[in-house]
Amino acid sequence: MALIKRLLVGRPISTAEQEEQRIPKFIALAVFSSDAISSTAYATEEILFVVAIAGSSLVLGLNTLIPIAIAVALLLAIVAFSYRQTIFAYPSGGGSYVVSRENLGENPSLVAGASLLVDYILTVAVSISAGVAAITSIPVFRDLAESRVPLGIGLILFITVMNLRGLKESGRLFAAPTYLYILTLGGLIVYGLYRSFVADDIGTVPFDRHAFEAVEGTARAGGSLGIFLILKGFSSGAVALSGVEAISNGVPAFRRPESKNAATTLTWMAIILGSLFMGVSVLAHHLQPYPSHEKTVLAQMGLQVFGNGAIFFVLQIATAMILVLAANTAYADFPRLSSIIARDGYLPRQLANRGDRLVFSNGVIVLAGAAAILLVAFGGKTNALIPLYAVGVFTSFTLSQAGMVRHHQKEREDGWQRHIVINAVGAVATGVVTLIIGITKFASGAWVSIFVISLIILLFKGIRSHYKRVGNALRVEPGYRAQPWNNTVVVLVGRVHKGVLNALSYAKSLNPSHLIAVSVVSDEEEDEAIREQWAAYGIEIPLETVYNPYREMSRPVLRFIDELEKQWNNDVITVVIPEFVVKRWWEHLLHNQSALFLKGRLLFRKGTVVTSVPYHVE
Repeated sequence: MALIKRLLVGRPISTAEQEEQRIPKFIALAVFSSDAISSTAYATEEILFVVAIAGSSLVLGLNTLIPIAIAVALLLAIVAFSYRQTIFAYPSGGGSYVVSRENLGENPSLVAGASLLVDYILTVAVSISAGVAAITSIPVFRDLAESRVPLGIGLILFITVMNLRGLKESGRLFAAPTYLYILTLGGLIVYGLYRSFVADDIGTVPFDRHAFEAVEGTARAGGSLGIFLILKGFSSGAVALSGVEAISNGVPAFRRPESKNAATTLTWMAIILGSLFMGVSVLAHHLQPYPSHEKTVLAQMGLQVFGNGAIFFVLQIATAMILVLAANTAYADFPRLSSIIARDGYLPRQLANRGDRLVFSNGVIVLAGAAAILLVAFGGKTNALIPLYAVGVFTSFTLSQAGMVRHHQKEREDGWQRHIVINAVGAVATGVVTLIIGITKFASGAWVSIFVISLIILLFKGIRSHYKRVGNALRVEPGYRAQPWNNTVVVLVGRVHKGVLNALSYAKSLNPSHLIAVSVVSDEEEDEAIREQWAAYGIEIPLETVYNPYREMSRPVLRFIDELEKQWNNDVITVVIPEFVVKRWWEHLLHNQSALFLKGRLLFRKGTVVTSVPYHVE
């Protein structure tokens, strides 16, 4: 097992090498921006899934595409500019959670933390499902569409293993596909717009009515496009902003000076994301693709612009790779954020521990498991997951910006009044979008995110309450002195063998107040056999036998200890269990594991100590 782990994960990294694991801006852009940049592959399509169906028509939907895209791009500029201030104000990372904790109090911080954790889990599920959709849109891979869930699970496992190897190593591996996607999608936009506006040698995407009408809820005879559908389309397009906060959460991962490098990376991410999203939307308005489960909008435009050749194949592979690697942003931020929340006592403390490769391994594994469950539950379909997606994103945005307003009011640093205006505008804008998403997508899935976020907040409070209760119980008060204890040692025996004799010898060495051996027997023959062995080996320790005709060990032993405890005051009972240890792991399967179950039962008994005395069988 150790060899397999080393082959998959790599050698352990010393804590002294932590500084060397920081990443430069070039790699950081790929690690922390792949989620946001990858959304350009499906954000335009998600707008069309709303405005081109359900009572509307494709023509009406395409006509609203550019205005919606402009609104989303403006919102992106506001959010990105606001998060630059968060990076400089909180260089230790943590993003919305830390900002809310420091400025708004416990409950808002828990809402922000739960929202972000849900967002990151959905990021993995959505990006993997979208990546699988891009792969199956390639004609040669069309038959894999029926196996989208197993394929998605396999991709999650691959990314999980790579992230367990460390942020720096996974970042280097995943940087090339990110930049390949930026170049190929940029080429599609530039060449497509050139052919549309200058060369005028390109038509529109051939309309497949069967594929379009196969989408559930599609209007069969056109219709109207009301404000509700437009706002719902805007909320779908707003998923393009998912991942914008990732850089502010991961500032400590950047090379020094961390804040400056992170802010620069955030600016470049916003420029690239805004340009690509607007470009795809403008090109879609001219090429008139249609939303379909059979072929993505981006694949339709790629075929129309490049034809079914090598360049189209590269575009689809690059799209699939960036969509899959978008999950890497969540793998970089979910473990880091969960470690901060765990250190505050709202999540299990195991999530605060770094693994062999200086990554928060437990957080990586939890994220992978939760995302895999979502992928299976929703059949690996991107548009089924999207309605769950944006609620957590914009809730955390809103709380972060509101917290920054409070931060500026408290600190009153240079230019604080101007900064308040910027963050206040961001808070209002993202707050309005949160309401729009909650209202327009409540019935189609947003309620699930709201419900899950509420459950996670209750989980936070329950875990925190547990740690406080344990802490209070363990606290040493002034003048506290531990009271002296008598020690009664009970040695469990079956037949007499070397392991039992060693355990009895060990029990004597404890110099107990009382020493007793006890054996559970099911009939008189067993009772007589153990007593004969006791006499044959000349064992001086008193032997008690407990009769149980049902061949059970745990309950009879527990009852015996209960009765024993009543005989003496201030007494701690030590139960010594002799165990023999075989050489190979699989040989344990050939032996009774009753001692293991008994130890589990005794662990929860107050005033009882359990000691195993192993005897190694050579």
